[in-house]
Amino acid sequence: MKKDLSPVVDSAVDPESKSLNRRSFLGGAAAAAGALLSPLGASGRDWSGKTPVRYPDPDVIVHDKRFGKYKLGNTPIQRIHTGTLWAEGPAWNGVGRYLVWSDIPNNVQLRYLEEDGHVTTFRHPSGNSNGNTFDWQGRQISCEHGHRRVVRYEYDGGVTVLASEFEGKPFNAPNDAVVHPNGDIWFTDPCYGSMMNYEGNKGPLHLKEAVYRIDHKTLKVSKVTDELVKPNGLCFSPDYKKLYVADTGVDAPKPTWVWDVVDGKKLRNGKEFSRIEVGSEGVQRLPGFKDPRPDKLVGGGDGIRCDVDGNLWSSAGWTGHGVDGVFIYAPDGDLIGQILLPEICSNVCFGGTKRNRLFMTASQSVYSVYVETKGAHIC
Repeated sequence: MKKDLSPVVDSAVDPESKSLNRRSFLGGAAAAAGALLSPLGASGRDWSGKTPVRYPDPDVIVHDKRFGKYKLGNTPIQRIHTGTLWAEGPAWNGVGRYLVWSDIPNNVQLRYLEEDGHVTTFRHPSGNSNGNTFDWQGRQISCEHGHRRVVRYEYDGGVTVLASEFEGKPFNAPNDAVVHPNGDIWFTDPCYGSMMNYEGNKGPLHLKEAVYRIDHKTLKVSKVTDELVKPNGLCFSPDYKKLYVADTGVDAPKPTWVWDVVDGKKLRNGKEFSRIEVGSEGVQRLPGFKDPRPDKLVGGGDGIRCDVDGNLWSSAGWTGHGVDGVFIYAPDGDLIGQILLPEICSNVCFGGTKRNRLFMTASQSVYSVYVETKGAHIC
């Protein structure tokens, strides 16, 4: 059922006590902020931190009262790094307390340290890596555009190639990966890293773009679906019974699909889950952009993650202010919230000591914001 996506203002009054407390006040104020969004929004604020934003942050928008409880009324969206060419693949390491991500064109992985906030070069060259994750033993897994493979970095500093071909043919450019509790690695293989030299090595494509699973014991690769045009970001539901995959190869509004996971190895009952679109009232489009939906702002998603309540947090962008940032969907597919950024958002992950900090790679920068939920998975 399509819903009215105008911002919702929740009452801050306890229906039983009829009194205000700090928590309800902050929550109500946070929800109200969606109705007070400035015309410039994320694109007009000072991201250097020299001019702090007034609470509650107006660029965290509540579209549905179900999202109100996740927005904190006294925390800001922060830019924690800038200077990349195309930031991608954020993953949180809970032991090291750091965020790792890829700058694909610069052929480097970067690391943000939680204890003091400084950023260092983590790995160079990186094989033009895109998506990163960690397995259940804490080893980093990366999808390399440049070498068309999925690799695992070992404790002794070595590199294990987990997959580089399917049925004797090289992959297109492995993009994003997630790990199932049984140890198997699932990854997407669109063509982006082989379309041009900027993000990898330009070359011919030998396989239909698809989603694959690597058996963690035998390293046998199985194709789980090739239904999508360009499968991109992916994640499991909190109980690992569903798999979500963003398709970036169709016209906007671009969809995210969902399947049932069968025995931890196969997919069935694929269907569209959501699309990147939102009401366009009061928002200016990019000059020259021809929107196929005059009544809505539409765009594309990419990296996705679930929280512990089963909500899907999807990166979004490519059509400007009002879309660039993160779209949050309830388990039934309804759009319930947004986080606006001044740049196209490529990917997201939960991290921090309590896994309640959302990290967002966005074009030339990385952003973060604390939320009142936790990531469903280990990174």
